[in-house]
Parts: sequence; C-alpha cells; structure tokens
Amino acid sequence: MLDRRQFLVRTGLTLAAAALASGPPAVSAAGRTPARALDDWDAVREQFSLSRDFIHLGGNLLASHPTPVREAIEAHRQGLDANPVHYLHERQPELEAAVLRAAADYLGADPADIALTDSTTMGLGLLYNGLDIRPGQEILTTTHDFYATHESLRLKAARSGATVRKIALYDQPANASTGEIVQRLAQAVTPRTRVVAVTWVHSSTGVKLPIRAIADALASLNASRDPSERALLCVDGVHGFGVEDVTMADLGCDFFVAGCHKWLFGPRGTGLVWGSPQAWDAATPTIPTFTDGTTPGSLSTPGGFHSFEHRWALAEAFRFHLSLGKPRVAERIHALNRQCKEGLAALPGITLYTPLADELSSGLICFDVRGLTPPQVVQRLRQQGIIATTTPYATSYARVAPGLLNTPDEIDATLRAIRALV
Repeated sequence: MLDRRQFLVRTGLTLAAAALASGPPAVSAAGRTPARALDDWDAVREQFSLSRDFIHLGGNLLASHPTPVREAIEAHRQGLDANPVHYLHERQPELEAAVLRAAADYLGADPADIALTDSTTMGLGLLYNGLDIRPGQEILTTTHDFYATHESLRLKAARSGATVRKIALYDQPANASTGEIVQRLAQAVTPRTRVVAVTWVHSSTGVKLPIRAIADALASLNASRDPSERALLCVDGVHGFGVEDVTMADLGCDFFVAGCHKWLFGPRGTGLVWGSPQAWDAATPTIPTFTDGTTPGSLSTPGGFHSFEHRWALAEAFRFHLSLGKPRVAERIHALNRQCKEGLAALPGITLYTPLADELSSGLICFDVRGLTPPQVVQRLRQQGIIATTTPYATSYARVAPGLLNTPDEIDATLRAIRALV
C-alpha cells in the first residue's frame, strides 16, 4: 500500500516547499488590473459585470467577480480543458502556493498557517470537528451566532462528550458596547471552557465584536492554564473579511475562519482557515489532505478534486484588494454604511438595530419598517430596483450591505425608497 508521500509523488499532487517560496505564476499575472486603473471608485465599479438595472446591496451574500478574477478563472479553465492531467500535475503546486502567499500577504500571516477550504461553513465544520476537546470540557458560544457554528458545535459535543453553552453578549444590539460585550463573555468563561466560538460581525444584527479586547481578556484568564486547558478563541470572520483593515496579529484570536466569495470578491466556492502556530497543535485533520502535509495549514487542507479554476484564481482576489489598499477599502465601506445608518435613524417608522459607531459595526445594516415584514421590505425594494436581503434567523430583520460597488448617490436613493415604504 502507498503511504501519503508516495501517493502524492506518483499523482503529481504534492505541494512542494519550493513552490511556496517561488514567485507568482505567469497565468495569474495575465489577469491583473494595473493599480492606476483603480484610483477612483467608478473605475473599481467598472471591473464588475453587475447589472446596472439595480442598486446592489446584497454583496454580503454572494459577490460578483472583478475582471482579474474572471480572467484568471477563464485562463485556468482553458488550461484544464485543453490538457487536464498535465495542467493539474504541472501547475497545481505553484498555483496553490501562489494562493497561500497572496492570502498570507492579506492576513499578515505565514502561508504555513493557512488551510484552504470551499466556504465558511466547511471551515467551521473542519475546525470544530478537529479540535482537541475532552469529555467534561465546555464549548462557549453566543445566541447571536449563525446556524453553521451552532450545528458544528452541537455535532462536536455529541462526539466528544463536551457541553455547549450559549450566552447573549447584548440585549439591544443598537446599544451594544465594548465593555458590556467583553464583560459578559469573560464572566461566562469557566475552568471547563476549552473553546470560545464567536462571530466577528453578526449577520443577525450587524454588531461587530471587539475581537482584540475579547482576546486580551481571554489571555488573562489563560495565563495560569496548562496548554491543554487554554480557552481557544475561534472566530467566524466572514463579514469583516474584505472590509476591515486588520491583520491576524491585530485580532489576537487563535483561529479565524472565512469564506472568500463575499466582501473579498473571491471566486465562488473558496474559503480558508487560519490558525496560530500554537493553536494548530490543538487541531487534527478531518479529511485526508492531498498536500505533503509539511505545514499545519496544508495538513488541514481537505484533499480531493476541487473547482480548481476557482481556487487558483483566489490569488487574484487578494491582490485586487491589496491593490485598492486595505485602509482605503475600510474607509470607503464605513463611510457608506455611516451615511446609510444615520439616514435610517432619522426616518420615522424605521427601527435601526445596528450600532452607529464604526467600532461596533462593519458593512451590514439591519432594520425594520413599521407595518411590513422583512420579506415584504425586500420585495418592495426590489420592485424599485434595490437588492436587499433578510437575516436568516428566528428573529428576522431587513438588511442592506453598502459596499465598494455602491455610491453615495445610491445610498441616498435607497433611503428615499425606504422612506416611501412607511
């Protein structure tokens, strides 16, 4: 029988360290857009093939691809269609390594600490299933987290003998504060708490958690604990990823999970898990890898055959965002969201649930319109050419997500349309 190394060598699927250290592949360079073409937001909008018949405020759900990503997908597709075996065996190591390098540049991290996945949900499932949790230990999460986190934790608890406990970090989202959030979470941690599972930006309310402050509070609680007893801070970061100007060191968490096909404008069906070198010691793989497994991230990257043209084009999404400038991206998205939130707060008959402060919000805005259900709000806005969404929770709100593909004029038009609903 073949061991993993023999299998990888014979099939040509090994991700060589040399490829990880080499420069970006030529095929990806063909899809790049010169930085000078992105020096104003109208030029950025022109990189997308979005219908101009609508004001698109649903990028939090699924993104359109910019030109460099579309071109890279097509280049890889042509290569695979022309000679799939040779293209896979000859190009996969360098192309996958290029994705990891680009992701690391964006995260401010080491490529070795990144696992590639297909979505946030896949990443959460892989992470929580693989964490070292013993019977009698506890997983602490919140009532605000999404189904994928809650279900992944439930399944892990059933297999491990651990327990799951959910707490509320705030009662009124619009009035949430950093002090209250950190205090509630820190007070809920017990000596049995092994995992603290939270979401950076709540898709249910638009509240952005102060992850750095939470990490600092947990560091104090962990100071006297044995490594096997440390409370690991695990973050579903998808709705801050591609919005906020931070690195993994800035956040201070142990694990960070995100899909790349929302705010980042990455290829559909791409995602990642980042873990600190110390945290990866507490995780074991769930799905056999097709890499050589010489790094924590590669060992936890699921094997099998993926939508390779999409995965390999992910490097261009990271490069596209970095060419725009992370500080500039964050400033633009926050400015549009501030304009929208302040406008909604001033409208009669509108209840705003997302905090006004940039420190506690990101690119999602949740609200109610008096006399209408959230689906009715979304339907009536669509009739006026505005794409909105609802929050998929037991308590649902209408939701808009102003982003890089919007303009201040579009936000004003949206506010006028919402006002006309009352």
